[in-house]
Amino acid sequence: MRFADVLRRRRMVRRYTADPIPSDALERILDAATRGPSAGWSQGISVIGITGREAITAVADACGEEQYLAKGFDPWISTAGALVVLCVEPAVYRARYAEDDKDPASLGRIPWWWVDGGAALMALLLAAVDEGLAAGFHGGAGIDRVAEILAVPAEVEIIGVVTIGHPAPDRRSGSLARGRRTGRIHHQAW
Repeated sequence: MRFADVLRRRRMVRRYTADPIPSDALERILDAATRGPSAGWSQGISVIGITGREAITAVADACGEEQYLAKGFDPWISTAGALVVLCVEPAVYRARYAEDDKDPASLGRIPWWWVDGGAALMALLLAAVDEGLAAGFHGGAGIDRVAEILAVPAEVEIIGVVTIGHPAPDRRSGSLARGRRTGRIHHQAW
């Protein structure tokens, strides 16, 4: 698939079929998350791949899927064929930027782990599409509880949970009615 097609087809999916995800496809998706930019080659991005039904259900419960259902939506996180918990390790960046060839003050202006985390997220989402799968992102409620369930060390921060699976027909987000905002591309100056 051409990159332009992958980018165009990428969207947040919140409903999946029960079809299994090939393990080799999931491994390529997990690997993609670690192949994005890494400030100072800090390599402070980690992922947790989850395919067990019990663990997926526990994460869905922790993320408040019950409230999602109460709003009239279909089950989402619990129906994914796999979950990927995307994590950053700020201490890894602080240690790297304390080295002689880096300026630790630059982390005060831009916490590079968030930049790298966003790049890793996009790599995950695009890799799923490239594998003929779909993905969604949950970055809100219950992330602290997810950390407890998965025994994530206290110094590691979870960005969110990426759901991966074979897409089923779902309700498009009402936010899309806003259309694409114009005026975001500038040349030579603002």
